[in-house]
Amino acid sequence: MLLHEFRPGRMIAGLTALALAGLYAGDATGAWTTPWYVVFPVLFGGLGTAGLVTWIVYRIRRRSARSRSSDSTDAPASTSGSQAIR
Repeated sequence: MLLHEFRPGRMIAGLTALALAGLYAGDATGAWTTPWYVVFPVLFGGLGTAGLVTWIVYRIRRRSARSRSSDSTDAPASTSGSQAIR
């Protein structure tokens, strides 16, 4: 049972935030030195990739939903007029 649908764009954005937190946590503990300007390419690259993946997944889901939909291709449910609006 799925609790919610899988969103890969959000996962990439979260992994980007975790990568930045890991970089600066290592810098804070003295394990390595991270320059302050490293945040910009990592953040913008990760968020750009997340946006691109979100757009691609949206297009795939939209295309598959459109192919599964048959509402616009069949005849109406009733053409006899028996379901008049009251």
